[in-house]
Amino acid sequence: MSENIEEKIRRLRELGKSAAEPEPVVPAKPARVGKPPRRPSRIGSLRQKERRKRVLIGAMVITIIAIIIVAFVYTYMQNQEVKKLQSAKQAKLAEVNKYFTGNLSNDPVKAQLISQINAAKTVEEVNAIDVKGAYQRRVQELKAQEEQRKQQQLMEELNALKEQKKAEVEAAFTPLLAEPLPSDLKNEVISTLNSLEGTIDSATSKEEVGTVDPTPYLNDLWRKYYYYLIDSVPTDKVVLKKGSEKHIYTKVEAKYEISKVESYTELLQYEVTKAEMVRLALVLTRESVVNGYLEPGARVQLFAKNGSNVYVRIVDEGFVNAVLLPTQAGSISVSESQSDSSSYTNQASSSYSETSSSQESYQPGSQSLSNSESSTYSDQQTTGQTSTESSSASYTYSTNLAEILKALAAGKIVAGEDVQRTLDRYGWKLLDLEQATKMMVLDPNTPVLVIVEVPSELVPDILTYKNQLYVAEIVG
Repeated sequence: MSENIEEKIRRLRELGKSAAEPEPVVPAKPARVGKPPRRPSRIGSLRQKERRKRVLIGAMVITIIAIIIVAFVYTYMQNQEVKKLQSAKQAKLAEVNKYFTGNLSNDPVKAQLISQINAAKTVEEVNAIDVKGAYQRRVQELKAQEEQRKQQQLMEELNALKEQKKAEVEAAFTPLLAEPLPSDLKNEVISTLNSLEGTIDSATSKEEVGTVDPTPYLNDLWRKYYYYLIDSVPTDKVVLKKGSEKHIYTKVEAKYEISKVESYTELLQYEVTKAEMVRLALVLTRESVVNGYLEPGARVQLFAKNGSNVYVRIVDEGFVNAVLLPTQAGSISVSESQSDSSSYTNQASSSYSETSSSQESYQPGSQSLSNSESSTYSDQQTTGQTSTESSSASYTYSTNLAEILKALAAGKIVAGEDVQRTLDRYGWKLLDLEQATKMMVLDPNTPVLVIVEVPSELVPDILTYKNQLYVAEIVG
């Protein structure tokens, strides 16, 4: 459009120039030979000059008017173009403000678009600016940047989580690695730790990192370590201690108990020690030691009443070495008495009567047993004579077995070996007779000395409750 206006102005200028130039002089026709040329008049010459002047002035006026018109048209056209350009720019700016809002209000792409719009010279240039396309590209670019930022943030968080998880796994394995592990088990522990850390490093999400759990592996490895400790004990039996509880097991039984523990945190509460058997003498009432009916070598368990009046088992398995009866069971008192009487009458009728009685008593300790017999015989005849005769006898003796044992030990008894054989297993025979006759001779509160074999680890507990102990025989 601007080129068309300039072309019109150029043509008008050429037209004005052609009007201002004097008309070319037309050569006069040659005069006829027959008539002499007329001399131009002065007035005609002036008129011609005036005419030319008028023509020239008219052309100049026309030219000026044309220039004014052209300038006006040009200005008008220019103003129209400017208005259209400004209108197009305003529309583009409105479009820019429409799309670039919110977080994009101060976006550099928006500033770049505004600069391009303001720098545009024509409406075509303004219309050629693709605001929507620039907005969409910018949105995609921002989304890509945001996605990249999120990915970067997620990656940083994932790496931080991996480091944290590896630190947790290493901390969980540290107590086990600090133990004196055998070489094969230590290699297995290190291999398992490296495998778990490799799994953590190769994880691609937080969920995968969270699924890495060292607990099952630690349960198995700690269990193997406890098996190693049990096998390393030099004795045939071991003691498993958990807090205040102590139990004695064979190695096979101890491994079985360890295998039942599911969590290694609970397993760490156990302590494995060797079971050193010691002999311990206990003075208990008869009712606390199975009424004294215990044979040497019997397997027993020991129970005690704690401060809460609750019976607890403090020894899982022990062995009876000896059971000693008190001195009350070593005193024997025997008394016997017998009497005879007879009467004879010789009359017309006679009678004869005889009575015999015998009594024996036996006192082991505070109990007593007695046995008595009596018999009567009578015969009557009538004679002339009467005669009466009577007789009686009694004796009592007492034996203290404790004194006999002392004398036997001192060698002051003749035929000591015979006496020892006689007294052999006296106490056991006494208790056997009680069971056989279903009659209790010794009082239930009679003190009995029991020598038991128990693990040394359990002796402190036994001595703590020595006045509240109960010995139970294992029969299964």
